[in-house]
Amino acid sequence: MKAVVTGSGGLIGSECVRVLCSEGWTVAGIDNDMRSRFFGAEGSTRREVADLQASLPAYRHIDLDVRDREGIRSLLAEFRPDFIIHAAAQPSHDKAASIPYDDFDINAVGAFNLLAAARDFCKDSPFVFVSTNKVYGDRPNELPLIELDARYDYANGLTGIDESMSIDQCMHSLFGASKAAADIAAQEFGRYFQMPVGVFRGGCLTGPHHAAVELHGFLAYIVFCAAAGRPYTIYGYKGKQVRDQLHSRDVARLFLEFYRNPRCGEVYNMGGGRANSLSVLETIDALRGFGLELRYRYSEQNRKGDHICYISDLSKTKAHFPSWEMEYNLDRILSEIVERCVGQTGSVTRST
Repeated sequence: MKAVVTGSGGLIGSECVRVLCSEGWTVAGIDNDMRSRFFGAEGSTRREVADLQASLPAYRHIDLDVRDREGIRSLLAEFRPDFIIHAAAQPSHDKAASIPYDDFDINAVGAFNLLAAARDFCKDSPFVFVSTNKVYGDRPNELPLIELDARYDYANGLTGIDESMSIDQCMHSLFGASKAAADIAAQEFGRYFQMPVGVFRGGCLTGPHHAAVELHGFLAYIVFCAAAGRPYTIYGYKGKQVRDQLHSRDVARLFLEFYRNPRCGEVYNMGGGRANSLSVLETIDALRGFGLELRYRYSEQNRKGDHICYISDLSKTKAHFPSWEMEYNLDRILSEIVERCVGQTGSVTRST
């Protein structure tokens, strides 16, 4: 079996490569290290790609830009994959405002290039598009909330946000807009052309292989700052903003479930759910249990369009893929990230 994974050096792409290769797949990975251009050396994917090449004989790396329409078409025409996972993106909510052309061309046009080529050369191969909860814009902030000691939460017993939430008449950020354009295009290819396309709207996807930076990588970046003794800035909401965390391996395993049971143009919210949710303040407290003390400052100004509380309702995901269960709880996620960050920094700021 053959797969194409775009963004193969990134968190989700590299995990998908590892899981697929462990299952006996041959994988062509597309990555041109645009992250280093966006975020500098700390965000580079080169080390991850080198590790994939050195450790996985079934991995074939391709230095290709998803905006290269003819290059994408040539690859899919030659390789004819049985499965496509499109994880490549400009991933930063904040960065998009300063690079609007790059953001839209990579996120929207790049996805369209993959979808059109897939239609022409491997129409029946399941296609996963890695979307984002930012397609909902700041509409989640309109939900009734309650303020607790260390977090915000939904009022009226709401478990989480499901796929029925509107994406209209709200602030998205340019990143949210470009991903929404790709999200809708993926749905349309699935429904109009009856292609097995699944759209997975990720919340905070995380893991030890995340090359996290301030503008992207919520949990891993906080841990990195604590391990390196680097000051961290909390932007607004009293540090009580909440995210649900899903480990990258659980993401890759979910995508394999879609491959086995694909549907045409379906949308799924993808996150850790209530059990894996935590706020910034709760993260800081949890890190103390690992002997890490985070130095931070507080800014009253929240990020534009940022969610106050986002927890995924996984009811539809679990109903369509009953064999999938999360293997990583918060403690296991944090343990892995802490171990990697402490190993990388070589110095730890211990709590007293």
